[in-house]
Amino acid sequence: MTLWRTIAGFFLAMAIASGARSAGALSWGGAAVATLIGTLAIAAGYQWGALLIAYFVVSTILTKWRADEKGLRTVAVVAKGGARDAMQVLANGGVFALAAAAVILDPGDRWIALGAGSLAVSASDTFATEIGTLVGSAPRSVLTWRQVPTGTSGGVSAAGTLAAIIGAAFVGALVVLLGWSRNLGQGVALGGLAGSTLDSLVGATIQARRWCVRCSAVTERTVHVCGERTERGGGIPFLDNDVVNLVSSVIGGLLAMTLAA
Repeated sequence: MTLWRTIAGFFLAMAIASGARSAGALSWGGAAVATLIGTLAIAAGYQWGALLIAYFVVSTILTKWRADEKGLRTVAVVAKGGARDAMQVLANGGVFALAAAAVILDPGDRWIALGAGSLAVSASDTFATEIGTLVGSAPRSVLTWRQVPTGTSGGVSAAGTLAAIIGAAFVGALVVLLGWSRNLGQGVALGGLAGSTLDSLVGATIQARRWCVRCSAVTERTVHVCGERTERGGGIPFLDNDVVNLVSSVIGGLLAMTLAA
């Protein structure tokens, strides 16, 4: 059965990733990594595949929603926009893929807690970013509470925080609807929200930042929108947004495992 699910998973994942690539949601590299993650998910079980597909579809819809308007608001800050590349897909789905591989070798609900918990972190972050960018007041630093430009890592708002809660709860509810226990779903939702909160805290403190001398502005871009090459402005150099997302998904997934035990 695992072999047949793997074969079916590959073709289904490839079809979905190809459609996302055609719609501009994924780069070629992102589509390749998404195909691998989708194949592992369905190989682990059709419930795993359904969970991943539901998360991916909703996250993609939110990302594409008024994308041009969001891009204009964040272009001076955000390093990556548009189609998600391989590293972005891996940062958001890599832990889920490892958990899917683990459950094939060693069946147990602890692995869905880990995998779904990591997806809940990503969903919480995605909901907060995509909704908070457009709705409500200007974001404030979670550390200093001063207003920061839209798109700044560690920036939070009331609308974004509510959206983060909804995103984590969305994945937790999916877990229950797909047949896993309510306790597991609650652990996933709480782990996801905690991981998303950690993402904001790290973004405001030790995530790599850059500085545009010409514009006197903080950014994550190596070349600012004005055309000026930016300088290092603080934080740990290798700790970019993708690495922060990956670390947060690991911690959120592990916390979900603990809470659901």
